[in-house]
Amino acid sequence: MTSGGTGHPDTGHSEKGGVRTALAGLTTRGRSFLAAGIAAAICSYVLGQSDLLRVGLLLAALPLICTLFLYRTRYRVAGSRRLSPARVPAGSEARVHLRMDNVSRLPTGLLMLQDRVPYVLGPRPRFVLDRVEPGGRREVSYRVRSDLRGRYPLGPLQLRLTDPFGMCELTRSFSSYDTLTVIPRVEALPPVRLSGESKGYGDGRQRSLALAGEDDVIPRGYRYGDDLRRVHWRLTARYGELMVRREEQPQRARCTVLLDTRGLAFQGAGPDSAFEWAVSGTASVLVHMLERGFSVRLLTDTGNSVPGEGADGFAGASQESADAAGLMMDTLAVVDHSDGAGLSRAYDVLRGGNEGLLVAFFGDLDEEQAAVVARMRQRSGGAVAFLLDSSAWVRELSDVPGPLDRSEEQLRMLREAGWTALKVPRAASLPELWRQADRERTGLAATSGTNGEGAGS
Repeated sequence: MTSGGTGHPDTGHSEKGGVRTALAGLTTRGRSFLAAGIAAAICSYVLGQSDLLRVGLLLAALPLICTLFLYRTRYRVAGSRRLSPARVPAGSEARVHLRMDNVSRLPTGLLMLQDRVPYVLGPRPRFVLDRVEPGGRREVSYRVRSDLRGRYPLGPLQLRLTDPFGMCELTRSFSSYDTLTVIPRVEALPPVRLSGESKGYGDGRQRSLALAGEDDVIPRGYRYGDDLRRVHWRLTARYGELMVRREEQPQRARCTVLLDTRGLAFQGAGPDSAFEWAVSGTASVLVHMLERGFSVRLLTDTGNSVPGEGADGFAGASQESADAAGLMMDTLAVVDHSDGAGLSRAYDVLRGGNEGLLVAFFGDLDEEQAAVVARMRQRSGGAVAFLLDSSAWVRELSDVPGPLDRSEEQLRMLREAGWTALKVPRAASLPELWRQADRERTGLAATSGTNGEGAGS
């Protein structure tokens, strides 16, 4: 990701209030010299000492001459910034490369370069650049790191000019800036088969008629390049034109990942909170399913999906999986708590059709919301739920059994409804819970003697 901005850090007369701005750039040293010169001039008048007046004029003239020098100096420099990478997981570092080009015919003086960064990314970087020859360039870099996901602006780049004596400093800013996206941490998940597969289809893939829906069983007209072995001769004789049979083609299995973002369902904040674990788990499942060839949709309790997905709400063809993953990661980078009190809007979206495999991350559930979640299972081929008891994540270890008993009751309700439900303890390993969900799902299918309906993962 590269962005550049060309600035003209000059102090010419065309600038509004240029003289006032230049005088405001006097450093502490410059102001001290000016004050000392004025004081010496006043004392020379009071005491009648002409030599003291000359000393005062010299002291006052030096910072003014330096200010005039910077005010009249015109530098033409171009600045650019490059992020490597522009999208980084939380807790990882990104490097920012800065480049300054002197596009004028005059060499520059001493330049101080400073880039604006949010405080969560670290201290503000500052660099001192020596004289840059005409047509020359200087490159510097610094590192940024954040444990908190989000989108952070970098810039604008500031260039500070100073005179050789340090009497005056003038700051000029470039107009461009870049954005660093810190996405949730993604953990690699084992290739388990959570909900079995439909008989005869393999890899959890369904099949559909080529170029048609399941209800469209009428052969289509012949097209250039069609195999003549597919010609349906009986219909050809009936319609008077070549008709070919439709062939079945594999249809990508679907997976919906539901993230509960209700503010009242999660307690605590920070990178080690239950909500951040749920966001990271959602990101891990999304990436894993896309890598396994699934059509994936990200859904929240508000009923909203990631914007820009396919017409049916799922990610597009396999060649678009990388773009779909990036879009979902950008959404999860800025997702926050919602003001909703229930999961009914997400349920309304899910009951519209068979969603294939459903993987959900829930916060605290009361009895009413647990009943809504239980009904979600009816429209999915397989359902896996991770329940985070956020109160247990924030309280000190105690012997109070109330919250634990309530979460166990919600787990029981979901399991009776057909969910593979797991409780997530503090600092739990998602890959291990993923394997555990597979073992429990496999054991449930063996006990009930039924075949899994959803798609494998």
